[in-house]
Amino acid sequence: MTTKSRTLRLLEESQGDYVSGVKLASALGVSRNAVWKAVNALREEGYDIAATTNKGYRLSQDSDLLSPVSIGRFLPAGHPFDIVLRKRVTSTNTEAQQLALLGAPEGTVVVAEEQTAGKGRRGKSFFSPASTGIYLSIVLRPLLQANASACLTAAAAVACAQAIEAVTGRKTAIKWINDIFCDGRKVVGILTEGALSVESGRFEYAVLGIGINVKPPSAGFPSEMADVAGALCPVNADPLRSKLAAEVLARFWGLYENLDSRSFYSDYRDRCFLLDQPIVITRRGQRIRARAVDLTEDFQLVIELPDKTRENLQYGEVSTARA
Repeated sequence: MTTKSRTLRLLEESQGDYVSGVKLASALGVSRNAVWKAVNALREEGYDIAATTNKGYRLSQDSDLLSPVSIGRFLPAGHPFDIVLRKRVTSTNTEAQQLALLGAPEGTVVVAEEQTAGKGRRGKSFFSPASTGIYLSIVLRPLLQANASACLTAAAAVACAQAIEAVTGRKTAIKWINDIFCDGRKVVGILTEGALSVESGRFEYAVLGIGINVKPPSAGFPSEMADVAGALCPVNADPLRSKLAAEVLARFWGLYENLDSRSFYSDYRDRCFLLDQPIVITRRGQRIRARAVDLTEDFQLVIELPDKTRENLQYGEVSTARA
């Protein structure tokens, strides 16, 4: 860990109190000049750090920048997460996959302030501007067959929905299978990727990516998603990203530890707004009208086609018939 990262950790652990330069230098085993350089580097990254003669340095508690300490403060004792922060990445999923291949343990979490090539399902991108959202990926090593991957996504969707309601008070709905909506606008996207063992058909590892639009981007959403995308909070809302990230992680882990029980099925089903609605399925470039009639225990969407035949969808591009 660099001097800059360790300085940030100590300032965050001080809970907004001043820490003298002498104390920081002693704790870090560096010179006071090295501390000064680290503080200036943190300021350049956007951290609001006050410096007062005879008192030292203090990190503002109004900062909404993410860090392992700021998130960890809201996590329960004994949590399994090892949080890795990246200011800017192509994709947290890509970063997490690389760590998984190097042997990173289950519970490793990659968090970024910005993604330049955030991933969505079916090759789509996830718009991830700096400092307005939560972009994270969790390394998992589940004892699951590949065809049960929808359970991971569904558990994450329920965890996100519950966390958003607990932290912001906003009501959520789930669009099968991986999107969270508030007031008709998409605010969360979820993407599960992984590597499979050919012999067993089980995951060698899985990476669960979650993107949350917390505040609207300063320049607005790109035109191709402006009619669909939304944000949880206004621009001037109080800081809550660290708390929300921790709430998502904690709630997901509680569901993940008991994944086989499918205890979250009813919650998912109750929030799934496509059920009993006319929908449109995009299949091989064609749009097919149908009705969503049920959800299996493995989170497959049961649809009824115009000729009254029924099919189970494991995945696919689905929208409301009005879209």
